[in-house]
Order: sequence, then structure tokens, then C-alpha cells
Amino acid sequence: MANPETQDAPEAPDTPSANAPKSILDRVNTPADMKPLSDEELARLADEVRRATIQAVSKTGGHLGAGLGVVELTVAIHAVFNTPHDKLIWDVGHQCYPHKILTGRKDRIHTLRQGGGLSGFTKRAESEYDPFGAAHSSTSISAGLGMSVASDLAETNKNVIAVIGDGAMSAGMAYEAMNNAGANKSRLIVILNDNEMSIAPPVGAMSRYLTKLVSSKAYIGAREAGKKVMDVLPSPIRHAAKRAEEGARIAIGGGSFFEEMGFYYIGPVDGHNLDQLLPVLRNIRDGEHDGPILIHALTQKGKGYLPAENSPSKMHGVKKFDVITGEQAKSKPGAPSYTKVFGQSLIKCAQADEKIVGITAAMPDGTGIDLFGYEFPERTFDVGIAEQHAVTFASGLAAEGFKPFVAIYSTFLQRAYDQVVHDVAIQNLPVRFMIDRAGLVGADGCTHAGSFDIAYLGCLPNFVLMAPSDEAELASMVATAAAYDDGPIALRYPRGEGTGVEIPDTPEILEIGKGRIIREGKDVAILSYGTRLEECMKAAEQLNATVADARFAKPLDEALIRDLAKNHKTLITIEEGARGGFGAFVLDYLANNDLMKNLKVRTLTLPDHFQDHNDPAKQYEEAGLTAKDIVKKTMI
Repeated sequence: MANPETQDAPEAPDTPSANAPKSILDRVNTPADMKPLSDEELARLADEVRRATIQAVSKTGGHLGAGLGVVELTVAIHAVFNTPHDKLIWDVGHQCYPHKILTGRKDRIHTLRQGGGLSGFTKRAESEYDPFGAAHSSTSISAGLGMSVASDLAETNKNVIAVIGDGAMSAGMAYEAMNNAGANKSRLIVILNDNEMSIAPPVGAMSRYLTKLVSSKAYIGAREAGKKVMDVLPSPIRHAAKRAEEGARIAIGGGSFFEEMGFYYIGPVDGHNLDQLLPVLRNIRDGEHDGPILIHALTQKGKGYLPAENSPSKMHGVKKFDVITGEQAKSKPGAPSYTKVFGQSLIKCAQADEKIVGITAAMPDGTGIDLFGYEFPERTFDVGIAEQHAVTFASGLAAEGFKPFVAIYSTFLQRAYDQVVHDVAIQNLPVRFMIDRAGLVGADGCTHAGSFDIAYLGCLPNFVLMAPSDEAELASMVATAAAYDDGPIALRYPRGEGTGVEIPDTPEILEIGKGRIIREGKDVAILSYGTRLEECMKAAEQLNATVADARFAKPLDEALIRDLAKNHKTLITIEEGARGGFGAFVLDYLANNDLMKNLKVRTLTLPDHFQDHNDPAKQYEEAGLTAKDIVKKTMI
């Protein structure tokens, strides 16, 4: 049960006095250390874990609100179940900081999201207590069911617990998994962490008693026996009894929808009240119900830290912040972010074209669609965590003559690849894909790095692919996409700030498939696709090299490439993407047109491994995509 004192912003830590009670968290290094604790001590431990989470994130930045909302759940699960033998899966994983504190990583929690430090998500390579890595949503029930079936087949008698948020439940994959789990009948415990509903004031001891009762072994056994009795009753009586039983369960917070999918539903329970959570989880642990169980826990995002409670969206993902005030460290004023430039550019296009609509999949802030939504709310659609639906929804709009701009992170668009192929490319529908977070993304690591979109879209017929070298080029490419109606077109741009160039009031509509020469030189030509152009210019100063901005990966500017190949001894391509992308397209063209006889060609791409989280500049150094690396490549 949360300490009411933690509702206020915590004070800065002082040196403990000699008379201060010994911290329970000091004695807890792994969940095994929690087993001897009383329920009252577990409540104190939850308060200490909450404070430790706030202190750690204040120094590193990261996801705050989600973790604070599951502190009591985390303590209760590890206290009741036998992790890591029992498997605990956190959907998405951005709420896992309290879990990491309790599973042998509290001494490293200050390294969260730092180079060489702890990941901001669950990660199998990091700990045996992270049985499944995650950073994209809605995978936990599927993975949990796989582990539950594996336990059945191996006869290892493991409990498998999947904690999934109400937002993640908006994705179709979660329902596909539940449908399979309900039919499979393997033992799986799903905890629905519902932080969108406010917890109503307590309605008395009877309510708490009933919630505890429906999770008990006796009630489950009686209910199963009752079902068997009803099966032999005449049809009208059987249906009347079933409706009465369901009605009674709904009156105390039942979940007929989940029951229809084959789950035994328990709840709602107060996800911050250990007096409710602990008995329910113990009853489930000791019970004999064989099929899947869903526990509906109501929680509050940011619980126990007033700034996070008051601004759950603002304090979801934070920079370093002041613990007392909640004020986040401010970045030095600089160039606008690529995301903001996209949003503002789309608004300008939409002011002149009422057919333009904006679509995002639960990421309006992260993609810049929120800016568009303020201006054109009736033309803005947030479809939830449903990238597949977003793409096909856009296809339907495009088929009816509208101009949908689908703004989705590169890694999230991967989830809708079949729809991109089947519903867009094959039908040659003019859907505009605005691919944010292209390239490396820093602290979020490989799960959010946009490494593959050039390759996975470039192989599709009918697609046009663009990438700007700066924010002015981005504005021009948004305008180009708005004007292009001949088929699907995709525009990728990175996370972070632009270069500070002036953005024209009337952006240029680019000729499809045409690049540009930025600098004339001798012997060496550097062909850049995307925002590595600055590094190319630095390298060119040392090499006296020609620099070209490809602008398009598909269609290629064949005339430009032919000119570079015939008039230089070395050609370097560079991109913020994996092998098989832009450089491969250029190599294919050169090889098939006999342009490599007297030409040394080198391709610079992201490395053929998943890069860990780090500062973006250091990531690009590790990837070998700096001016120094370009110069070095010419020597090989």
C-alpha cells in the first residue's frame, strides 16, 4: 500500500541519521530476499523503490511515469512468485525500472540508458530476470503463451506472468494472442495494467472481500463445479443461471469480454494497494485453475510523484530533472527538430490542399502529427497502437482521392510490412509515408533505431524513396510528397535537431529521382543519402572530393551516378541504414552498366549488428559514419 506521504514531491536525499530506520531496500538484492518480509515491510519496500526510481531517472532521464505506476505491482509479483523460475514479462518494458532495482541491478540503476549501462527496456542478455526482451508493445501475451506451453511440454511447472498496459491492448496482436490462449487452455497469468481509468473511492470492506473471494481456490472450484451442473440443466434454466452469474460478476467488476475469450477474469483491483494485490496473487499462485487468467489492475501513471501525476504525458519520457520541482533540464536553444519541421511543413501543405490528412499510430507527439492536429483536428487520425490498420486505413483514403500522410517511426512501420506490400504497393496507391527516427536514436538503442526502412521499402515496386540532408530539404520533400499522386512515396528523417539552415516560405517541389552536386572536386566522389551530408563536406575538405546529395534512393539519379563514376577514381556512398539499402542500389546500377572497370567503390552503412544504446554521436563513431571514416575508406 503506497505511503500517502509520497504523494508530494520528495525531498532531496539527506545523509541518513543514526536513528533513521534501516532501509528495507538495502537488504533486498534479489526477489529471494523479499520472501521473509511481512506485508507491512513490503509496503515500505514499495515506497523505497518508488523513491529510488525517481532519484535514478532524475539523473539519467528515461521513462518515469510508467514505472511509478507499477511499483506495487512489481513488488507484489516478485514477493509472491518465484522469479526467475517463474517468468515475468513486461510488455514494452519502459515500466521496468522498479523491476530492475529489485532484480540485482539497483547498484547499476544510475547507468540507465547510458553507454555501457543498463538498457531502458527489458533485455535477455542483461539479466536472467528478463526472460523476454521488449521495447515495442503488445508482444507479452504471445511470448508468455509460448513460455507457458513450453513449461507444459517440458513439465517444469512454471508460472508465467505477462503485464500489459491498456494502451498495448489496443493492438490486434494482443487479441490474437488472447484468442489463442483461451483456446489452448495453458496456464497463463495476464495482468492488465489499466492506467486510463481513475480508481474510484473505496466502497467498503465487502468490495475488497468479494474481489479477494473470486480469486480464491474455493470460489474457482465452486464455480467450475457450478458450470458442470449447469451443463446438465434444461436450456432455459441453464441460460438464465449463466446470465445471473455473469451479472453478479459484472456488478463487482467482472469482465465478460475476457471471459468470452476463454480467460478467468479477476478485478478490477487497486493496483497500488498491496492489501488487495498480495491475496489475489497468492490465491492465483496456489490455485488449481488450468486455463488463462486475467487480473484487471487499476493504476495511476506517475503514482506517488506529484509532478508526474499532474502531467502524465509530459513525465512519460523525461530528460534529467529536479526532484523537488519536477522541472526538466532544458536543452540549449538550437535548430528546430526534424519532427517539428515535418509537422509545420505538413500544415502549410494542408492549408492549400483540403485533401491532405494526417495519420499516426499512438505517437502524435513523437511524429509531429500533434501540430497538424491542432490546426486540422477533423483531418487528423490517431488509430492507437495499430500500425497495420493505420496503413490499410490510409490505403482506403487514398483509393477515394485523399492524400494520407502516415507518420510512423521506422521501427514501428516494420510491424505493418505486409500491409505496405499488399494494400499499398501492389495497388500503387498514393500513400505518403513519413518515416521518423530514421538512423540511430541514442538512448533508446537498437529497438528504436531506424536501420532497415531503405532496404525493406527499396525492394518494393512502385515506391519512391527520399531522404533530406537538412531541414530545408525536408520541407521541400514534404511538399514534393503532397504533389505526387502516381503511387506510394516515403520520406525518412532522423531524430533530433536540424542543421539550422533557413527554411524557405515556399518550399521547392523536387523533380522525382534527381540529385544534386554540392561540391566539385577531383579523384574522389562522395554520394550521400540523408543527413550525413555535413560529415561528407568535412571529409571532402581533406580529400578535395566531389560531394553529391542523392536525395532519392528510388528511383536513382542514374545520370548523376554515371557522371560520378566516369569522372572519378573512387566513389563512396554513405547512408544511415543497414546493408542492402542505398549503397546496394548504387552498386547494382554500376555493375549492370559496366561502370566499375576503373572505379573503386566503397559503401558506408550501419554495421551488420545491433548497436547498443549510447550518445548518438558516439553511436555514429562506432558505426563508422563520420568524416574520419569517409577519409579512411578512400585509402582502403
